[in-house]
Amino acid sequence: MPSVFEVCVLLDRHFPPETAEDWDSVGLICGDPSATVKRILFALDPTIEVIHEAIDVQADLVITHHPLFLTGVHGVARNTLGGRVVHEAISHGIALFNVHTNADHANPGVSDALAAALGLVECAPMQPADTPFTGAGRIGRLPKTQTLAQFAQHVADSLLKTAGGIRVAGDPNKKIDMVAVCGGSGDFLLPIAASLADVYVTSDLKHHRALDHPRDQCALIDAPHVATEWPWVPVAAALVQSELGTAVSTLVSTVRTDPWTGHHVSTSE
Repeated sequence: MPSVFEVCVLLDRHFPPETAEDWDSVGLICGDPSATVKRILFALDPTIEVIHEAIDVQADLVITHHPLFLTGVHGVARNTLGGRVVHEAISHGIALFNVHTNADHANPGVSDALAAALGLVECAPMQPADTPFTGAGRIGRLPKTQTLAQFAQHVADSLLKTAGGIRVAGDPNKKIDMVAVCGGSGDFLLPIAASLADVYVTSDLKHHRALDHPRDQCALIDAPHVATEWPWVPVAAALVQSELGTAVSTLVSTVRTDPWTGHHVSTSE
């Protein structure tokens, strides 16, 4: 059975920490590097509910996409949200590790998993990197032309069901062949998407950027953050399982970490 350190080395090989953004926080958050790993739980967010799930399934290591602490902290007292996660994990012998923007930039990475979930083919990076790893976003082709309305429904049906659903900007009858995607917050790739794709699927689009975007040229589909990144979680679990074989078992979290729980449409005129 591998150690926490050996699993971390494996993850760093597929998702090199040097490819993460300068502002990011990736790697081992807490835990004993020499501890033995028998079971790994994969999740999107390191919430206390995920840690409780890890305790229930007797996981030794939790691997998440999002970091627990993105900025510096001066304490991890148990009465804080992050501190409670750390205390619960350590007291139950659970290590916590995350891969964030290094997973966004990797191949296969977060955007590859999103593209695969939507059935795109012949995918390439939207913004290539100067490393063997391929950079941000993906541009791919639909196997068959669809209208924007048809494709939007396909996106809604293909991704994790959420309270918020998806938002669409563009002519519903527009023909869609080339699709740009970026798992997570992809506002920064809007200009590239406009020059490459018939539609751009991402999350967290800002009002004024979307308003100024040439929607007649490239339609927009804004999906919840959790929905565009979730496809990567089982892919990462399968990757680690394939390398470690029967030495460990990998599990995918069943905890929904989307903070939004309801959606209401106005009934007024």
